[in-house]
Amino acid sequence: MHKTLFGALLAAATLLSGPAAQAQQIVIKFSHVVAPDTPKGKGAEKFKELAEKYTAGKVKVEIYPNSQLYKDKEEVEALQLGAVQMLAPSLAKFGPMGARAFEVFDLPYIFPNKEVLQKVTQGAVGKKLFEQLESKGIKGLAYWDNGFKIMSANTPIAKPADFQGLKMRIQSSKVLEAQFRALGALPQVMAFSEVYQAMQTGVVDGSENTPSNMYTQKHYEVQKYALVTNHGYIGYAVIVNKPFWDGLPADVRTQLDKAMAEATVYANSISQSENDDALAEMKKSGRIDIRVPTAAETAAFRKALEPVYGEMSGRIGKDTIDMVLKETKPTGL
Repeated sequence: MHKTLFGALLAAATLLSGPAAQAQQIVIKFSHVVAPDTPKGKGAEKFKELAEKYTAGKVKVEIYPNSQLYKDKEEVEALQLGAVQMLAPSLAKFGPMGARAFEVFDLPYIFPNKEVLQKVTQGAVGKKLFEQLESKGIKGLAYWDNGFKIMSANTPIAKPADFQGLKMRIQSSKVLEAQFRALGALPQVMAFSEVYQAMQTGVVDGSENTPSNMYTQKHYEVQKYALVTNHGYIGYAVIVNKPFWDGLPADVRTQLDKAMAEATVYANSISQSENDDALAEMKKSGRIDIRVPTAAETAAFRKALEPVYGEMSGRIGKDTIDMVLKETKPTGL
């Protein structure tokens, strides 16, 4: 991290988490990188509403969407230093910071549907994964769904061979790199806030994302084709600075837990409808050709991506992959 940014974060951490600050109203800065009208954005606003209500004003939650405070590459460091207290980063963010087991969520076609997915995130597996973050000064509070990813590009895409040579934007994830290499594409790590311009200027040819993210960021304006592969999952972990959380009064923490639990139910309940609506709106725009792959096309993608499991088992941990597969039991892998 740049020294100037580090100094600013450290100063902010001292101001925001010191005794003087907590003696008055407790301020929680909740930063995220997507638009307010996405499932995550709406979930953050719901948490703010409930947290302030249940604590009777003892807590004030400030929401900062669209990378207003930090780009997605910097936000976790900001949280660890205490400059922000709460984030909802993509689960793909944790692999590069050393919690590689979280990259199991990036494996293609590992979750057959949302119900099975939530069996993992809301059960023992999800809790076990959160334990890996505590040594890094982070406490995991909840898993929020965004949804299943689709592919987009500026050239027709219907089969694995169509991705040969395409520059595809990805989040920073070795699994996602391996996924696109398996399709013959060239993975390009890039901040989410930079993707629209990169598509517009040809720096990247395409990407994978959920329909709600594509729609709110207007990717359909600069992409000609999309394929509803549902091959991967984007989810978020709502995380908090652990020293800050542990230092809260017990009664406040209890009320915030309650607010988070209810906000999680709300956020996860709307994610599918938000994606369905976004897909419909993009189709209605007439600016992007969206199609659903046939069963044979899906089988071809699954077969092309099978090697990613073996390639990544050493990185993620075969035991972690097996633990998740035991819960999901996908077919064909």
